[in-house]
Amino acid sequence: MLLVCPLFLEDKMELTHLRYHRQEILPGIGLEGQARLANAKVLVIGAGGLGCPALQYLAAAGVGHLGIADPDVVSLSNLHRQVLYGESDLGQMKVDVAKRRLLEINGALDIRIWPEVFGQEHCLQFINEYDVVLDATDQIASRYWISDACFLMKKILVFGAVSRFEGQVAVFKELSYRDLFPEIPTEDAVASCSIAGVLGVLPGVIGVLQATEAIKVITGVGQPLYDQLMHYQALHSTFYTLKLTPHPAATGYRPSSLEAYQTTDYTAACSPAVPLLSVEAWLQAREEFWLVDVRELEEQPRLDAIGAQVMPRSQWKERWRNGYGKKVVLVCQMGARSKQAAVLLKQNNPELSVFSLEGGVQALTHNHLI
Repeated sequence: MLLVCPLFLEDKMELTHLRYHRQEILPGIGLEGQARLANAKVLVIGAGGLGCPALQYLAAAGVGHLGIADPDVVSLSNLHRQVLYGESDLGQMKVDVAKRRLLEINGALDIRIWPEVFGQEHCLQFINEYDVVLDATDQIASRYWISDACFLMKKILVFGAVSRFEGQVAVFKELSYRDLFPEIPTEDAVASCSIAGVLGVLPGVIGVLQATEAIKVITGVGQPLYDQLMHYQALHSTFYTLKLTPHPAATGYRPSSLEAYQTTDYTAACSPAVPLLSVEAWLQAREEFWLVDVRELEEQPRLDAIGAQVMPRSQWKERWRNGYGKKVVLVCQMGARSKQAAVLLKQNNPELSVFSLEGGVQALTHNHLI
């Protein structure tokens, strides 16, 4: 029989009390609120610019059970805003690094990770296990499938988004993201941070606000932004809050049931009208194409061995000069950025024949070409 020393238990309780003392003495939180945090389960989808600060403060606040999902590795372009990571973490999975660092902040945490896209099947299988979901993603399709799943499962969703110098936070309880934008736009309609840019500190502000709202929801303190949208403009240091109302078109676009949700193709709905080229089709007519790698220079693996031209999207000029007389096929890590880039390239250069390599570098790796 394992005997537990009462003195050890008392020491552990005292350490816990010391850790959270300044939070426990706050009106409305107290020991009961701290206990709620310890028992709470929060799922953070996305461990990038928004997810990093949200996770750090949720961990420090004593949220006992965290889920983290992100398919990406740490790259150099992340470090100006994703302060959970450092140069020694380059090339490592974000969820692995995040779990390690968060346990250094608070060793009592229970952390579950998904090193892949948290897609529809993941939502159906795992969202019900969590009390609050934080959407810290930066993809159009994922915003809709996460929001629709939370709405159908009656889970509170804390949404965050940033672009350039502006950010938004909303807490969806009775409403959903579709009450803001009922129909899924195409990817090219909304510029991602890799294209539009973002002030490095801005995701920190918005991510911390997301963590704040989650803590308010869990503890019951204050007034969460239930079905409201807060907007922050960094250049002018302004906040304003909008009360949301049901959009009359939302019901028509939102899946009516979990069965309908399961068969909804969110990726196809937001895909711009860009011709996709499979790896197999590219291989069959390889000499007809000019393969262009639009990823940033630090992203791995490199494609020198298959003759790709390196033209990072961030360094593009307004006009291309294609002296090769070939069709252009753009490639990125998984295919999303290359589709966005192909739309822009075609708009500025209508005479070009432009394709996006389906599946990107991952597809090339799967076919053992790199």
